Amino acid sequence: MRLISLLNQCYHFPGFVYVVARLDKASKSIEVEVRERVGSKGKCSVCQTPAPTYYHLTVRRFEFVPFWGFVVFLLYRMRRVSCTQGGVTVEAVPWGCGKHQMTTAYVLFLAHWAKKLSWKETALSFRTSWDKVCQAVEVVVAWGLEHRTLGPIQAIGVDEIAYGKGHNYLTLVYQIDAHCTRLLWVGRERTVKTFEGFFDMIGEGLSGKIEFVCSDMWKPYLRVIRERCSNALNILDRFHIVAKMNDALNDVRSAEARKLVADGYEPVLAKSRWCVLKRRENLTSNQRVRLRDILKYNLQTVRAYLLKEQFQQFWDYDSPTWAGKFLDQWIALVMRSRIEPMKKVAKTLRSHRELILNYFRAKKQFSSGVVEGLNNKVKVTMRKSYGFRTFRITELALYHVLGKLPEPQLAHRFY
Repeated sequence: MRLISLLNQCYHFPGFVYVVARLDKASKSIEVEVRERVGSKGKCSVCQTPAPTYYHLTVRRFEFVPFWGFVVFLLYRMRRVSCTQGGVTVEAVPWGCGKHQMTTAYVLFLAHWAKKLSWKETALSFRTSWDKVCQAVEVVVAWGLEHRTLGPIQAIGVDEIAYGKGHNYLTLVYQIDAHCTRLLWVGRERTVKTFEGFFDMIGEGLSGKIEFVCSDMWKPYLRVIRERCSNALNILDRFHIVAKMNDALNDVRSAEARKLVADGYEPVLAKSRWCVLKRRENLTSNQRVRLRDILKYNLQTVRAYLLKEQFQQFWDYDSPTWAGKFLDQWIALVMRSRIEPMKKVAKTLRSHRELILNYFRAKKQFSSGVVEGLNNKVKVTMRKSYGFRTFRITELALYHVLGKLPEPQLAHRFY
């Protein structure tokens, strides 16, 4: 009786009444019988208008939110109604949707916990199956994608991450506006066609209003951005620029360390990778001492390290003009250094000079830092469930966690 009273207060629907609740201790379940009120009409599932009852179907079970550790089912004999517009159809019930065996409240309940836990842990916690959790997420994501508002979009960031076994990649497009950070698009593989699919999805109207795009230096991405977002400033990924420079420095260090050992010299560069790659403020006390000792030697690694540290001043400029002058001087200095890995980085920066300076033309409002942070959340989402086997499930999970999608509203929240 307490459960029926609670349902009538919190989960009541006009035209229906909770009759009786039966407890089954063996299966730890509660079955609540629901009946239509006398004289009430069912709603046509096609046009949502009240229609007279044609006949009753067999009892149908709808899984409801668990109470006190007991699985709860709503039992109701569905009516087929005779509608003048939709014909003879099964009625639409307010607690369910379509042919789903779960109530809308339970769908939202499972989907909510699926954001916090892995889908398997959610299923075990609420005594249901992984498939039902997946189904709940699928319903919520489909409803959210249908009802979300895409525009206006000021800035987007695009990147790719590896998933699954082998060379499988996802193309991810994020909205990185100051007031809204969310996942907009998940594409299969890292291809031009995939990236163009995002612009096909949002349409030319929204594409033409995008002002800033953060991306890496992959040429196909740059070409698509240039063709589909002609009015946008393409800001190159600061993270990848620094990563390329660190890779070049590490190549110089490892090659010189092997040469010193082969020539019989003291291995001064052994186990010094993070001493030269980390920023000075992030070094430990032991690494600081080790770096100070390394800098006493006249090595290519030391010269490459000093060039890398000198380049950090580039990000302190505010004017694109002065930033460009510093970049030109630094490139000229590196090209005279005879350090081939660093020269290769300098050539790359010279070929992308204008795109790099767009970071300053955008007044440093947008960078790849937001994109990399969202990529970390993507990896955590996939790692939480030890990966997903198919692209469809991966797509659902990422939209669910990072898409900030709207959800159907209920009169009462169960979480």
